[in-house]
Order: sequence, then C-alpha cells, then structure tokens
Amino acid sequence: MAKKGTVSKKGTVQSWLDKFGLSITLKPPFAEVKWQPRTDDQDAAWDLYIEMVTRIITQPLPDQDGDEKTALDSVASLFATTREVLKTRGRKAEQFAKIAVSVLNQIVRPFTARWHKKSLAGAFKTPEGCKEFRGELTALQAQLSSYVAALADLAGVEDLQHASK
Repeated sequence: MAKKGTVSKKGTVQSWLDKFGLSITLKPPFAEVKWQPRTDDQDAAWDLYIEMVTRIITQPLPDQDGDEKTALDSVASLFATTREVLKTRGRKAEQFAKIAVSVLNQIVRPFTARWHKKSLAGAFKTPEGCKEFRGELTALQAQLSSYVAALADLAGVEDLQHASK
C-alpha cells in the first residue's frame, strides 16, 4: 500500500526509464533508488504531458506542411514550459524534476543548440537544410514520444499521442 502523497510504482528509477526506452543517463545513486513518485510528481507529469502531446514534438510534420523555424521554436519552447511546471509544482516533484531536467539537457538541448546555430546560418533557406532538419526532427520526435509515454504513465493517464492517427 502506498503512503499518502505517493503514487504506487515498483522497481528502480532506471527500470522505470528502461520500460519506456528513455536513453538518458542518471548518475548513481539516483538511477538505482526505488521508484516512488509522489502525487506532486504525478501532477507535474500531467502538466507537462498535456503540453507535449499537443505540440509538433509528438505530431508528424509532413514535407508539404509547416515551417521549420516554427517547429524549431516549438521544440525550444519545451524549456520554458518545463521550467514553469517545475516552478509551479515545486520541490515536492523531485523525481519528475530529475527526469525532466535530464531529458531537456541530454535530448532536447543538443538538438536545439545545433539547429539554432544552423538556422542563423541560413539552413532553412535551402531545400537540403530543411530536409536535414525534418529528418532530425523525426528522430527527436521518436525519442520524445517515449518521454511522453513515460509522462502519461507517471501521470496515471492513457497516452493519447497516437489516438488520432
């Protein structure tokens, strides 16, 4: 039976991450601690889940649609959105915070840093640059789809990211 204020989950943090194929590195001892998220972690996961499941980061961007710069800006907006969730939910969502910050720094930041520089250099003005961006965006979307599924699980809700496809 879970203590009041916790969400009942079994295993370690690392085993929970592995369940979703999330390729982030957490330093010991955090990766080996028992996975016991609190209700605050669950609420924070819901807040971020609903933001992510409604953005281009989880939805296809067909070649004939959309705009690369707008898509890049949407991906970059994850930083502000996640910061806001972290500030709003506070220190009681500690397990969520460690995972969210790791995803931003290890998965999202390398993509946004690389493409911000390329966009300033004119990459989105060439068909080749746009094609390269969309290919890398598709790969990022696959990684973030795993993260969104993990957020749905943590929030205790059905994952809706593929409900309308």
